[in-house]
Amino acid sequence: VQLVESGGGLVQFGGSQRLSCAASGFTLSRYYISWVRQAPGKALEWVSTIGASRNTASYAESVKGLFIISRDDANNTLFLQLNSLKTEDTAMYYCAKDVKKLGTVVTARQRGQGTQVTVSL
Repeated sequence: VQLVESGGGLVQFGGSQRLSCAASGFTLSRYYISWVRQAPGKALEWVSTIGASRNTASYAESVKGLFIISRDDANNTLFLQLNSLKTEDTAMYYCAKDVKKLGTVVTARQRGQGTQVTVSL
């Protein structure tokens, strides 16, 4: 199982970015797959999850209406469209499998190496 994120970078406040996650060794569409993020000095934060049916997408309140999760089944790739970015969105973003949330504690059994998104004023 391998997850490889890409698409991060430096973006201006209010801008947009599209993150990608290429999966290998398993079929994305058969699992709930998530995006999580971690800002410097902070705990892992759940961002969004998409299930086998694309209609099962869910989002953290902080990104609802701003970020969009999607999946390309033909290419086994997950995406996260980030819109109206704020400085507090600066973090390392990971796609992850087997994410569990217990209150505010988030764990991810499998995740990629991450892609850094930095939002500047």
